Amino acid sequence: MKVMILAGGLSHERDVSIRSGRRVWEALEERGVKASVHDVDTTLLPNLRTLDDVVVWPLLHGASGEDGSLQALLELVDAPFVGTRSREARVAWVKPVAKAVFARAGVSTPEYVTLPQSLFREVGAENVLSALLAKFSLPLVVKPARGGSALGVSLVTKPDALAQAMVRCFAYGDQAMIERAVSGTEVAVSVIGHDEFASVLPPVEIACDGPYDYDARYNPGRVEYFAPARLDSASATAVTAAALAVHRTMGLRDLSRIDMIVDPAGVAQVIDINIAPGMTETSLFPQAVEASGHERGELYAQIVTRAFRR
Repeated sequence: MKVMILAGGLSHERDVSIRSGRRVWEALEERGVKASVHDVDTTLLPNLRTLDDVVVWPLLHGASGEDGSLQALLELVDAPFVGTRSREARVAWVKPVAKAVFARAGVSTPEYVTLPQSLFREVGAENVLSALLAKFSLPLVVKPARGGSALGVSLVTKPDALAQAMVRCFAYGDQAMIERAVSGTEVAVSVIGHDEFASVLPPVEIACDGPYDYDARYNPGRVEYFAPARLDSASATAVTAAALAVHRTMGLRDLSRIDMIVDPAGVAQVIDINIAPGMTETSLFPQAVEASGHERGELYAQIVTRAFRR
């Protein structure tokens, strides 16, 4: 078995993807698994046709790797790959759609509304902003309806900051999701496996000096992590149940990371889903692996072996 790691792409998260690919390659090589790292370009399909006994691990972050398109291409050429299938990936990629799906399964998530950029032009930006402020109490979180790594995300604590938050959001997409901000303990729960065989790794707590934005995620120093998270037994049970419910309800496969905030009432509020979680030196999935007692290379080898046999 050989592993073809796909990293790079053309999204805003290209650099993070390359770092993720390199770290996974190192871990697999240390475990004795033959692996190589490739960008997604015109050589991808010819390379797949010339390789035998290969399994693909897509580690592209952003649209090119998480919206289901790359997965659909791999399905088209019958290439075994790690991760969620194309149909389920498309649903998980669009945050408001994903929230609607797992909320119907009883998973808690903050109240939200989704608005396109075109509506602000047609109805008038001031009118839309006034309606938002009349409906939702501050603070609010404004984020692109598609995307990751906190790009285009703003925490709005003052009414006059909402307009600028919308401008920043629309720089990364034409659909904005505005949701009620939740205070509490921020945790990331990584899940491995599929369906009834899915299991949860120890939750990782994020204690950030300021917003947990792109800079905080990928540059050491601003964030303190606790793995496992400092949760009481009831909260630990709640986040585990919520992560498993999301992973299974959304039909996610092999690995995912479910981001949530445990509010003051002890309710796990799910705020995001990641079907291709970051694997860099500061990423949350590898920290959960270490907290579980597994070696990274050992667990990654198990993941690719399952995908290859499938």
